[in-house]
Amino acid sequence: MDKPYSESCDQNREPILGIVGPLFADRTAVLEVGSGTGQHAVYFGAKLPHLTWQTSDREENHPGIRLWLEEAGLPNVRPPLTLDVTQEAWPEVAADAVFSANTAHIMHWDEVEAFFAGVGRLLPTGGRFALYGPFNYDYRYTSESNERFDAWLKARDPLSGLRDAGDLDALAHTAGMELVHDFAMPTNNRTLCWEKR
Repeated sequence: MDKPYSESCDQNREPILGIVGPLFADRTAVLEVGSGTGQHAVYFGAKLPHLTWQTSDREENHPGIRLWLEEAGLPNVRPPLTLDVTQEAWPEVAADAVFSANTAHIMHWDEVEAFFAGVGRLLPTGGRFALYGPFNYDYRYTSESNERFDAWLKARDPLSGLRDAGDLDALAHTAGMELVHDFAMPTNNRTLCWEKR
């Protein structure tokens, strides 16, 4: 099996590091929800050696993640846990931060709801949740490219699509989290960061 590869991971990893590096400077352990190929985990794990980086994803993505992790051989990056956000009980992880990139627009809305509820249960008071991706604001697209991307997503899966930042913030609020940062990122993406109250 060849290692899976995502070009967007290589393109966005440095801008994301510029945000999560300071956000997670005083953290000890991060759960990454939806590790995908595993590229972000090995990049951030190498750049942020003070963190234990716990990968997770659905079972079918584990072999690819393991290939990236085995090649990198980083002592602070953990093998993937099986995590489907809709599971009632998530794996037990001691983490004071959660990171996820380009996941909310792939999930169905009930999965997004379960995702935020799960993060709220997992994080201790003061824990941080950083979510990267394209978002709408006041139900409007922030760019033509995001509008095209949303149309492509919905053609592939009508229940997927760009999520509105206000709707996500409402879910976070219900889960006991407060929005503390909203960072503009390249190519019309954002990084939203919530803190557990």
